[in-house]
Amino acid sequence: MSEPASISSGIASRYATALFELAKEDNALKGLEADAEALAAALAASPELTAMIASPVISRDDQAAAMGAIAKKMKLSALTANTLALMAANRRLFVLPQLVTDVLARIAADRGEVTAEVTAAAALSDAQTKALAATLKARVGKDVKLKVAVDESLIGGLVVKLGSTMIDTSVKAKLAALQNAMKEVG
Repeated sequence: MSEPASISSGIASRYATALFELAKEDNALKGLEADAEALAAALAASPELTAMIASPVISRDDQAAAMGAIAKKMKLSALTANTLALMAANRRLFVLPQLVTDVLARIAADRGEVTAEVTAAAALSDAQTKALAATLKARVGKDVKLKVAVDESLIGGLVVKLGSTMIDTSVKAKLAALQNAMKEVG
């Protein structure tokens, strides 16, 4: 990992730890999870927000005012809003995406859940999603939360990432393996 990335993840981890512990003490993990998911969605949907939190040109006061307005509009909890204000005051908003990811991971771990990233060639039905979650739960022994994305370039099949394990059953991967095998032969 590069040095700036590890510094950012270290900063995010410290804020995430504090935020998680305070929410756990107040029995507010459900609210924190909702806040983190809302912030993740806002960051994914708004390149302007991402640019604002990363910009060294925007003053602390302007960042704090913007984040305060965003927190109010999104109806974030006081704990999350105060954390965002503190991060703005300390010029640490640039780690917000890592903080959101870290907080969601801590909440899932506290519940005994793991998250699997699933990429499918077509949208999965509810029955397929339940069957996949049950299969993965049997494999890892914990509840599995699925994050499903669709990538039509896979042609068919699934790519499942669960922790450091990746299972690729896509037609695209099988065709690539076949192509490599044919290159070796001839």
